[in-house]
Amino acid sequence: MFTRSSKWNVKSIILVALIGIIMGVIYTYGFNNLYNVVKLSFLPTGYAPVVDNIFTGLWYMAAPLAMYFVPTQGSGMIGELLAAIVEMAIGGQWGALTIFEGLIQGATNEIGFFPKKERYERFSWKSVLTGAFFANLGGFIPSYFLFGWSHYSAGLQVAMFITSMISALLFDGVLVKLITNLFDKALAPKTE
Repeated sequence: MFTRSSKWNVKSIILVALIGIIMGVIYTYGFNNLYNVVKLSFLPTGYAPVVDNIFTGLWYMAAPLAMYFVPTQGSGMIGELLAAIVEMAIGGQWGALTIFEGLIQGATNEIGFFPKKERYERFSWKSVLTGAFFANLGGFIPSYFLFGWSHYSAGLQVAMFITSMISALLFDGVLVKLITNLFDKALAPKTE
């Protein structure tokens, strides 16, 4: 039987580390490659910046997955940070900036759960979607300034924000919740 431990112990640390490592590899060799192909195809249209935001929700997924398996404060931030470190270390295209983004995205994803221990343990739709909403803000706002998105037309900026919010809610929210529901059915985990 699988137990979701809300206490930091060796098992929890290993589990969060594994989630971070696995997601970092998936980010680098899966999502980044898909992102590059799609962005390249959009370059002639002038809407390539929107592609930056179509995939954002995929890069936020390590945090809620870590919070599901280790339902305690900090697990999402650490899981996302480890995924970012792994992504950078194995050749992620954004370099050290990935670590900064991972830290912010992980911390803001926890807003849907923080500060109540019960929210981490219940892992409800409301908490997951609220976390996804704030993770999007945590990803979009720094990117807006770091990548000069303020120079784009107002219409393109709005399209980018709406696209990123939909992506975050869809991938970081709905997809993660559906995945964890499958774990609930298959493993029937207890929380300690």
